[in-house]
Amino acid sequence: MSRIGKLPVTLPEKVEVSVSSSNEVTVKGPKGSLTQKVDADIQVTVEAGKVVVTRPTDQKRHKALHGLYRTLINNMVTGVSTGYKTNLELVGVGYKATVTNNVLELSLGYSHGIYLVFPKEITVSAVTEKGKNPIVTMEGIDKQLIGQFAAKVRSLRKVEPYKGKGVRFVGEIVRRKAGKTAAK
Repeated sequence: MSRIGKLPVTLPEKVEVSVSSSNEVTVKGPKGSLTQKVDADIQVTVEAGKVVVTRPTDQKRHKALHGLYRTLINNMVTGVSTGYKTNLELVGVGYKATVTNNVLELSLGYSHGIYLVFPKEITVSAVTEKGKNPIVTMEGIDKQLIGQFAAKVRSLRKVEPYKGKGVRFVGEIVRRKAGKTAAK
């Protein structure tokens, strides 16, 4: 049995889970509502404040889907009850970020500005304190959407190992390289 898949998802207060006949799971909570289509072979049941995910056989495919859908449902429950938050740090001279009308404007050392329209399901804010690196904060209820947008922003200027410049997650450890030494 899958170690992750066999664990039931406990539902906090004010969170409701419903499963339709077409195997679509809907989670409603104080922060919003999320839906996820589940594979037809995987069975999802709601019983006594817990969501239980079961699989029909021990095939490799069923084992993989078992843990996957349990984790997706758990992320949905956490999202609608408490939400998710990700912080990105812009490290580099002149790196800036501003947010206006659903558009994130980034200045990452290129000859042009970068404009990203972010989904309306998430909120993005940029904070720049004097003497500190700018921080871009993303908040929302959909963990996948926040992670995908954060990865897109991070890919615009990856952290380089010599000076450590680039876009990184707050608290991310970057392995630095020594660089060249003068020949004697």
